[in-house]
Amino acid sequence: MTSLAGRGALITGSDGGIGFAIAERLAAEGCNVVLNGPTESASTAALPDRITALGVKCAYVRADVGSVAEVERLFAAAVATVGSVDVLVNNAVVRHFHPIDEFPVAEWDRALAVNVSAVFHSIRLAVPGMKRRNWGRIVNLASIYSTRGAERRVDYVTAKHAIVGITRTAALELARTGITCNAVQPGWVLTPHAERQIADRMKTAGETREDAIDALLESRQPSGRLVTPEEVAACVAFLSSAAGAAITGTTLAVDGGWSAAP
Repeated sequence: MTSLAGRGALITGSDGGIGFAIAERLAAEGCNVVLNGPTESASTAALPDRITALGVKCAYVRADVGSVAEVERLFAAAVATVGSVDVLVNNAVVRHFHPIDEFPVAEWDRALAVNVSAVFHSIRLAVPGMKRRNWGRIVNLASIYSTRGAERRVDYVTAKHAIVGITRTAALELARTGITCNAVQPGWVLTPHAERQIADRMKTAGETREDAIDALLESRQPSGRLVTPEEVAACVAFLSSAAGAAITGTTLAVDGGWSAAP
């Protein structure tokens, strides 16, 4: 995937989990990388060194992408750091869990700001530069829940459905520009969020870790195992490469067969 050597990549929500795995993979393919998260700490300060060890430039930019002004500041910092945003990965996400009739309005508004509006604004800011260079890759992180509903998750399900709509619309508008826009649809991935689900199951059901994972996977992924962040990252890297030039407006599932199940 030598087409990525020297390109600049911005990955929102990349202070851990899937986002950081994507950053590592793109860096391994030669991308200079801008990491992002909503907070700063000793742990986030150490992240760029893990990326620069791969021989590329990297910076971490604290920005709350739920704010338009913060998204704009993030983009300015990204361009200043790596020269251009050639690969944009929209990964930042927040989650809340409430029934619709009890859903706090502030949490609904926050979810739409981070999970939907930030994707729009990121694409809006990235596209002009990509058009000038006649090259760009936009990858939006969707979810298995972009294809179905789930109780107590109306904000997340709504947002992930919207991601697919944004992806298709952007792909059509950019189809003759050298810019692609796709979505990646992970299933259940071994992330800190998944670890919390496993721990909750172990506590409430008194199960071992292995039994808790098996029980949680039983109704989800026919593969019988969790997807790894690195597997999602490999899909993003492929879509970002020269090999993905003819793929646009699609959603690729990385879900162990979950989306194939009834």
